[in-house]
Amino acid sequence: MLDLTYETPKPRVIAGAKHDWELVIGMEVHAQVASNAKLFSGASTKFGAEPNSNVAFVDAAMPGMLPVINEYCIEQAVRTGLGLKAQINLKSAFDRKNYFYPDLPQGYQISQLYHPIVGEGEVLVELGDGTARLVRVERIHMEQDAGKSIHDMDPSMSFVDLNRTGVCLMEIVSQPDIRGPEEAAAYLAKLRQIMRYLGTCNGDMQSGAMRADVNVSICRVGQYEKYQATQDFSHLGTRCEIKNMNSMRFIQQAIEVEARRQIAIVEGGGTVTQETRLFDPDKQETRSMRSKEEAHDYRYFPDPDLLPLEIEQGWVDTIAANLPELPDAKKSRFINDFGLSDYDASVLTADLDSAGYFEAVAQSRDGKMAANWVINELFGRLKKDERDISDSPVTPVQLGGVIDLIASGAISGKIAKDLFEIVYTEGGDPAQIVEARGMKQVTDTGAIEKAVDEIIAANPDQVAKAQANPKLAGWFVGQVIKATGGKANPKAVNDIVAAKLNG
Repeated sequence: MLDLTYETPKPRVIAGAKHDWELVIGMEVHAQVASNAKLFSGASTKFGAEPNSNVAFVDAAMPGMLPVINEYCIEQAVRTGLGLKAQINLKSAFDRKNYFYPDLPQGYQISQLYHPIVGEGEVLVELGDGTARLVRVERIHMEQDAGKSIHDMDPSMSFVDLNRTGVCLMEIVSQPDIRGPEEAAAYLAKLRQIMRYLGTCNGDMQSGAMRADVNVSICRVGQYEKYQATQDFSHLGTRCEIKNMNSMRFIQQAIEVEARRQIAIVEGGGTVTQETRLFDPDKQETRSMRSKEEAHDYRYFPDPDLLPLEIEQGWVDTIAANLPELPDAKKSRFINDFGLSDYDASVLTADLDSAGYFEAVAQSRDGKMAANWVINELFGRLKKDERDISDSPVTPVQLGGVIDLIASGAISGKIAKDLFEIVYTEGGDPAQIVEARGMKQVTDTGAIEKAVDEIIAANPDQVAKAQANPKLAGWFVGQVIKATGGKANPKAVNDIVAAKLNG
């Protein structure tokens, strides 16, 4: 089991000039579906292609072109919903959202409002203090992305790149269950982790594959509990949406800044206006972008070019039966099967590559020792070199070989670190390197005893001190190991030093 405490969310309280205030946060996460083709066309979704090179006639809204649903995108949305323990709606439908996008040629966005493909779900969010709780997901709906307008290439013109137009997005809408900036980042990180495990979104925020709209409001202490009891939003303050956030650090900063802005308005006798805002990280401020539209402002209606989407329960069951092991289950298994701490299991299951690497190393070996070498030695060195686990110069077989040599007593822990460095920089089979370079641990008690006698004979004053204070015997152990080039078996050295000093 996961070693976590499940409890009511601890609100982030901000002191105003007159009152204490609590934060209430909901998030709308836009996740680009991992698919080779767009939602309604066969155009490529490859990132970084030449501008306007991944555009089909449908994406360009050419007359007479009709959208055709990409079944794989539907499958990916269903897979995501199952990964969030959500209700999968066997009947859903696409709607037209009428809103002017300068980089969406058809003049409207195909989305889902009334009948989304995925209903209510949940995300287990683990917090830094060892507690965890559930954030409710209201729904996941699918929609097409817009293109990209570029305004800084010419002083008198704007350019439009339609490569992203029509790419399939999943909009994951949470309930207002998040109570602080840190929780918001933890929720987003957990969503990204789950989708990466599922293979439904790569979660790359730098390329725009994952971004979030953050709804922030404030309320007086105690009002949130009234909302929980009644689900009446009137107990919460007016929310403002911070649009298109693609950095967890900036999300946390924006929430803090926006909350303090709202507190200043309310305590100054004003009223918070519901609107969409942008965050300026340089000026550390949010600024108004536009008034917040309601559903009726978009004049939604069922898309006449697309029939309602109907899927079969058997198809959903097949997808569910083939889901990979998800992060929480894998973490729990690592704790139970390998005896890992909650922290070590969290680090190792942070992404699939790390988890797979560790499991390959730990196979038929001591799990805690394997975790220690993967986390402290390998991850530490990779971080220093700014390399990813997928680019590790040390394979699981090689690292496992180092651990086997320690376990067999062929090398000491100190020698193992030297050996790891050789394998990391030069490659090779650990056992062969030890043999060829004479790195085997000295276990011959006769040779160790000879070294101990020499050190004792050369340091009579230190002998007297160690006999008076047994804790100082470690000095002799260190000297013997140093004299043998780190090859002497530490346990044998300890035993022989103790016997000689006490004799």
